[in-house]
Amino acid sequence: MGKVERVVFLSLVLDLFAFTIPLPLFPRIIEWFTKRESSDPNGFLSQTLSVVSSTRALVYTPKSNPQRWDVVLLGGLMGSVFSALQWFISPRIGALSDKYGRKRILLITMIGNILSGLVWLKSTTFATYLLSRVIGGLSEGNVQLAIAILSDITTPETRAKALAHVGIAFAICFIIGPPIGAYFASRPLPASITASGIEFNVYAVPALLTVVLLTLETIFLVVALPETRGKRAQPVPEKKATNGTANGSTNGKANGKANGAVQQTSRQETVSERIQMLKTLQHLHFLFLGVFSGVEFTLTFLTFDLFDWNNKQNGALIGSIGIISALLQGGYVRRALAKIGEGNMARRGISSCALGLVFLTILPHTVANYPTVAVRLVQAAAVCMAMTSATVVNSLTAYASLQCDDVTVDPDTGKSIEEHPDLAKGKALGKFRSSGQLGRALGPLLACASYWTFGPSLTYAVSAVAMFSLSRKIKSITKRRTIPATKVE
Repeated sequence: MGKVERVVFLSLVLDLFAFTIPLPLFPRIIEWFTKRESSDPNGFLSQTLSVVSSTRALVYTPKSNPQRWDVVLLGGLMGSVFSALQWFISPRIGALSDKYGRKRILLITMIGNILSGLVWLKSTTFATYLLSRVIGGLSEGNVQLAIAILSDITTPETRAKALAHVGIAFAICFIIGPPIGAYFASRPLPASITASGIEFNVYAVPALLTVVLLTLETIFLVVALPETRGKRAQPVPEKKATNGTANGSTNGKANGKANGAVQQTSRQETVSERIQMLKTLQHLHFLFLGVFSGVEFTLTFLTFDLFDWNNKQNGALIGSIGIISALLQGGYVRRALAKIGEGNMARRGISSCALGLVFLTILPHTVANYPTVAVRLVQAAAVCMAMTSATVVNSLTAYASLQCDDVTVDPDTGKSIEEHPDLAKGKALGKFRSSGQLGRALGPLLACASYWTFGPSLTYAVSAVAMFSLSRKIKSITKRRTIPATKVE
């Protein structure tokens, strides 16, 4: 891992750590605000919960404690609002980074993230807490700019391996972030702070920890991250082949060709083909995350409904998915992605998700008579979803990145050379991420409506069919062509 890659990875860990800390607290935060503001039926939270309850009642009436379901739903809606804001802002952040540089725009977004944490720390009404989420949704640019930076400094041969670090950072932080957030949720602020008489959010300690992490990340980026836009990566010098193994190709082998003379790439040949491929990948990203995020969101509903699992059991299930995903990304995806290609790796992950959805389709019919089998089906589905988490988004992102222009900057004028406006990395990858965030915004809402209207079996069966269809679509567009191997003069 090169110096810039290490800087990007460490900054992502800090950023995603801060991002995942509040995830398990959403329902509790809303419950706290509900107790504080329930006496005002015309208040913002009361009106919001009334709309959520009315909407939920159209498709589902819980057997007990409907208020709890409404709180969980509102937490999901807040996640959808965050994703919708990311859908709006991601292309703009990317385009600005193409114009003004990755580091400068990244630092500006970090200021917004810190402001979001400070508003959460001080929020004593639901409206101000929602404001903190809105600020965060409009400011979060670390992930997409990290992808752009890694794309700047890597060659097509090494890009997929470098981008796998983004997925590893996600997996690590989604394992450790939520438990740490839950732990610090029960810790009070130091007496020296509360003695001032200023009122803070009930979860001020996790909020303060988030602000500290984001501040440390910002300082770290100021000191350690160089500007990368326009810095063309240098090809890795070839090594002499040993034991008849050809090298200098994407796979470390020449795929049977003449000793590193050629290599395989997923990059399309012409500008028009690359633009069309980017549009296709954006469409697939939207559809995949629309289905997958809906499945993720309803999984805890399923275990609560059918098994009456508590938060600890659900946490263990979700944590196991994160651990398996991290192991797969570090041990399998990084090594195999260049060999089999980005499209083929994504197809494997989507097929794995389809198989997991088949297990979830069968599960409700086994709970009554075969409870042990039902639990095994949940566990098998979790393994399949871990494979999906480890492969699909990273592979599609690497695939999209390969279609972008490798920009160089004229040292005299500072202007970019030979760059198509639709293939600039920041803008193109921003649009790609935006399409996925729109899927994340809509997927949980549609999945919940289907789950409560038609039941889990039909919901997961339709989702499985959708995933099989996406797998076939990716197979039809996956093209790797042979090009001369990159060499160092």
